[in-house]
Amino acid sequence: MNWPAIEPIESTRVVLDPLTVQHAPEMLPVLADPSIYEFTGGTPPTLEQLQRLYRVQTLGHSDDNAQWWLNWVVALHDSRRAVGYVQATVERRADEFEANIAWVISPAFQGRGLATEATASMIGWLTATGVDRYVAYIHPDHAASAAIARKQGLHPTSVVKDGETRWQNE
Repeated sequence: MNWPAIEPIESTRVVLDPLTVQHAPEMLPVLADPSIYEFTGGTPPTLEQLQRLYRVQTLGHSDDNAQWWLNWVVALHDSRRAVGYVQATVERRADEFEANIAWVISPAFQGRGLATEATASMIGWLTATGVDRYVAYIHPDHAASAAIARKQGLHPTSVVKDGETRWQNE
C-alpha cells in the first residue's frame, strides 16, 4: 500500500505538526507529568527513549507496509508551544480503512478542549484521505478520554483489550 504523506493540520487553536525526532527535546517536559500514565501505565520517558521511539514512529509505516503510522505534535496555534500529541495507526479491514486513534495533552493544558479540537482535526484529515472507521481503546475509569471519544462520534463496545474498552464510530 502506498500511503499518503503526513501533512501539517491547522485548526482554530492548535497546529498538528508531523512528528520528527527533533521534537523530542520539546516533548520531554510535555510528557514529564506522571499523571499522564495513570490509566495507560508506564513512566515519563528520558530524552534517549523518546528519540528512539520517534525514530520508529517517523518511519510512517510498518515493515510490511500493512500499517500506516501517523503522529503529530499538538502545539498552540499562536505560540507554537507543544502541549501534546495525537496519533493514528491505519490498517485496511476488508473494504475499508480503520484508524486506531489516541491523544495525549499535558495536564497543564487539559480541560480547555484542546484534545477534542486536535482529535477532530486529525479525524477530518484522515477522513479526507479515505479512512472510514475510527477506534480508540480507553480505560473504563478515564472519564476525560471517554468524553473526547463521544465528541468524535465514538461509542463504547463490549470489547475489552488489556483492560481498556474499545470505542468505535460504527
